[in-house]
This record gives sequence, structure tokens and C-alpha cells, in this order.
Amino acid sequence: MKFSFTDEQREFREFLRRFLDDKSPTTEVRRLMETDSGVDPDVWNQLSQELGLTAVHIPENYGGQGFGISELAIALEEMGRSLLCAPYFASTVLAATAILKAGTEHQKRALLPDIAAGTTIATLAVAEDVGLWHADGIAMTAARDGDIYKLTGTKSFVLDGHTADQVIVVARSQGTLGAEGLSFFNINGNAAGLDKRLLKSADSTRKLARLTFNSVEGELIGQEGAAAGPLQATMDIAAICLANEMVGGAERLRESAIEYANMRVQFGRAIASFQSLKHKAADILLDVELAKSAAYYAAAAADDGDDDVPALASLAKAAASEAYMQTAVHTVQMQGGIGFTWDNDTQLWFKRAKSSEVFLGTAAYHRERMLQQMNV
Repeated sequence: MKFSFTDEQREFREFLRRFLDDKSPTTEVRRLMETDSGVDPDVWNQLSQELGLTAVHIPENYGGQGFGISELAIALEEMGRSLLCAPYFASTVLAATAILKAGTEHQKRALLPDIAAGTTIATLAVAEDVGLWHADGIAMTAARDGDIYKLTGTKSFVLDGHTADQVIVVARSQGTLGAEGLSFFNINGNAAGLDKRLLKSADSTRKLARLTFNSVEGELIGQEGAAAGPLQATMDIAAICLANEMVGGAERLRESAIEYANMRVQFGRAIASFQSLKHKAADILLDVELAKSAAYYAAAAADDGDDDVPALASLAKAAASEAYMQTAVHTVQMQGGIGFTWDNDTQLWFKRAKSSEVFLGTAAYHRERMLQQMNV
């Protein structure tokens, strides 16, 4: 397992940072927050068709770039740093990974090329109103009617679900519980009987939707009743990617806090020279660097096919959740009252930190899951 980035990976990061600094300044983030779609079509086309970012971890024989989770994690870290408003996490991380883990060879060849090209925006619908991201929280049913399946139920907190062209849905056979009877289904975003509603949330940079299915026709992905394993593998990759996205945001906040402390003068000297601020800055640095290590390690483990990926994914998610939130809190405190005003950009990352803290499971859930995976 590698513990350092290659020259190519560092060049990829530097190039992507320059692109995002240009295309996703906070003025643009604020503009897109006010829209329902939350994406600039021109930037999406550049990101997907010119840079090929939507194809990073998709194998070449399915129209992708053929890189690994480590490269995908670098992209997510830089997007988290810039708060990029785009359906990247929904389509590339969640939906594409679910198809890779669960789909047949024919389905992968049919569905993945358009996602890789960015011409189809997809998402994954797992959680329901109870807000759980694993098998025990799934109540939606899929009833077989001849050669088709009809889905009934509700999915909530679906990332970019109101604008997605395709929705990959996890549902269960009637009368089943837990990990039994779960299957993946592909739903057209405009299917009859599908009601899509944009949810109001504190973090407007990340659009969430509630989807209601009234006997909606769906295409089975993979083997019926065998989705539990692929679902968990997909959630592990998603947790790793989200952890890397969070450490990108946390690092950006840390830099802004230090910059402000060096600029702000009280009693004739910069507040960065005060002992209490030095302690706080050291705490932030330690939290962020430890979270980075956990996130990078988990991504490398996923590329190496390590048996401990489930535990490492949960470790990374828990560590990044707490580091991001704590860094956001410290940054606001170091900046004083202005730190949480609407005009100050810190509040944008603060809200993303809060939404990411619970997205895909809380830190408490992932710590418990990590211990279970380690048989502690």
C-alpha cells in the first residue's frame, strides 16, 4: 500500500485546483445555491467532457478513465475545498459505483458510458424517512409483474434526486427483512408515478430530494435479492470519498482561519501571536492532518482490495466528520462575530460541514460499525 502520492497524482491535484479556483469561487457558489438545479451546465460540460472527471474510476471498457479510488478521492478533496456545486458525488461516486458493484456485464456496458461522459446524471436512492443508510433502514418494496418490477414507497435525502436522469434505487421483496430480499433497480428520472420534491436544507450547496414511488416501473440491476453485499461495498466507497471531500473543506477552513489571525490586529499586534490562538491553531492542524491520513489510507486500501476496507471507510468517515465540524467551529471562533454572518464565506463551509456530518451516517454510527468490523 502506498503512503505518498505519485508525481502524476500531485500534478492532477494542482491542475484540478487551478480549474476549481477559476470555476467555483464563492461568488459562483452563492449564485448556484439560489437555484433549484445547483449546477452550471457549462462548467459541468467542461468538467465531464473536457477534463473527464466524471469517468475517473470507471474502467476503460465502460467508457471511463480507468483510474482508482485514490484519484477519485483527490478529485473529491479538491471539490470539497472549493464547494463545487454539481451532481458529481451523486452521479460519479454513488450511482456509477453501485452499477459497478451490482450490475451485469451487459448493464455496465449499457449504463456506465453515458454517466462517464456526463451526458446522463444519475443518483442513488438508499435512505428513507428514518435516515438510515444501510439495509435495516430500507422499507420500499418491489413487486414483480411479469418481466417488470413495480416499486412502491418513499426515498428521502436523495442527492440531486430532483434533477437526475436516472435513479438507482434499493428496494426489497415483500415480506423480507434486514439484508435479505434487497435488489437494485434502474428508474427513469421521468418515469410515470415518480414524484420528486426538492427538500429545504441548511446546506444549499448540496441539493437533497424526496422521491415518492407509486408503482413505478423499474429494471432489475444484477441478481434479484442479492443487493446487500454490493450495497455495502458501494457505501464503503462513498464514505471514503465523502471523507476526502470533508478533509478538503476542513483544510480550506484551516487556511482561512490562520490567514485571518495573521491579518487581524488587536492591542497593537496580530491575534495569531496570542497564546490561546496558537493552541487553537495547533488543535485544528492536528485534527485535519489525522483525518487526512485516515481518508488517504482508506482510499489506498480500497485500491489494494484490502479486507479491512469496511472498517477503514468507517474510520475515515468518523474522523473526517468530527475534524471538519470542529475546524468549522474553531474558524468561526477565531474570526469572532463576523465568522458566522451571511456576508462572511466561512458560513458556507460551516453548513457543508454540518450536512456532511450526518450524510451517509453519523460519526457515532461509523465508530460503532468500525468496532464491529474489527470484532472488538
